[in-house]
Amino acid sequence: MLYNTPRAATIIANDDCVLYKLDRDTFNHIVKDSAQKRRDKYEEFLTKVPIFETMEPYERSKLADAFTERTYKKDDLIIKEGDAGTELFLLQEGKCKATKGDQTVMEYSVGDFFGERALLKGEPRAANVIADSDCTLVSMDRHSFKRLLGPIEPLLKRNFEVYEKYADS
Repeated sequence: MLYNTPRAATIIANDDCVLYKLDRDTFNHIVKDSAQKRRDKYEEFLTKVPIFETMEPYERSKLADAFTERTYKKDDLIIKEGDAGTELFLLQEGKCKATKGDQTVMEYSVGDFFGERALLKGEPRAANVIADSDCTLVSMDRHSFKRLLGPIEPLLKRNFEVYEKYADS
């Protein structure tokens, strides 16, 4: 149905059954409508993230398509210090904090991002990140990060000075 190609298999019922039918146009409308709503939601969110608010709409839509949404409960561990960094996270709802040992070294609220240091430097995660409340994040894998965010790498590095204070703690 997605690709308008001939059927790849024949389906035969083994027992009496009830079958529902969905035509191709309706199916495509549902899929496209769902994808557009998802994209619109993330594009609107990105306009509120200071580092991304000046992006062109086309750039925002490409970025939005690369997101995977994740939810965490209060006190859930999102990033573990020392693990390999494979994703960038943006906080969509809730609050998080970065810790080293028992010390809170950074607090994150809606629109903040984290995880870029490990992706940019190829280092293990420098701190734990813990959900301070129930929260929703969107994440982007390393490949998408490099492909889509390479041109803004200098902006993402601006927080490195803050991180350096805690690197040896």
